[in-house]
Amino acid sequence: MSLATSLTTSARPFDFFVTGTDTEIGKTLCSSALLYALARQGKRSLGLKPIASGAELRDGIWHNEDVDSLIAASSVQADRNLVCPYLMQTPAAPHIVARNEHVTISLPQIVANYQRATALSDAVIVEGVGGFCVPLDDEHDTADMAQQLALPVILVVGLRLGCISHALLTAEAIRARGLRIAGWIANTVNPDMLYLQDNVAALEQRLGAPLLGQIPRLTGSATEQVAAAVACLDLTILK
Repeated sequence: MSLATSLTTSARPFDFFVTGTDTEIGKTLCSSALLYALARQGKRSLGLKPIASGAELRDGIWHNEDVDSLIAASSVQADRNLVCPYLMQTPAAPHIVARNEHVTISLPQIVANYQRATALSDAVIVEGVGGFCVPLDDEHDTADMAQQLALPVILVVGLRLGCISHALLTAEAIRARGLRIAGWIANTVNPDMLYLQDNVAALEQRLGAPLLGQIPRLTGSATEQVAAAVACLDLTILK
């Protein structure tokens, strides 16, 4: 059995790890849309964001925008510490913030939280932090986290200049960890990007995974944006 096969055969059919070509390219929007779409299919969906940087205190509770979005999009409600065991205050690189805020990120704890989540739901979407290879401490990065979770990956590609190289390099890194790319989502970061559709076509030809949907640049409230993103996705073609 190959490494790729051995890592992914135990994954449930509706559990995925969501990563992106960079930070601020729409991972949370896409993760939230996936949770809503799975719920519409009758699945009990639960989103996890194991690591988040940047939080504000409201009514005695530390809130992060991404974590709050996943909680709102999940059809199963779970304890906030299960959804995000490592919520740090400063909006900066996780390994730097963890060091400065005296937080030790444990990958076994993240895996344990995922396993607890599977007992509550039919579908778990685990959103990464930043890109695919973001440092978490001196020895580990988000690629290690994805590898230990051993879930099929959905790659969010932010459509802007340079996205082809970013996407292909990320896909190469994902597969180098023995993980399978179940599909990818094209999310428009720059609506004025020249030859946008040509870039999408080039990625369709080269990524070797199905395009689950193309999301235009969205406006409106967060809820309205997620609803619009859901309409752009076709999960029937997930591998």
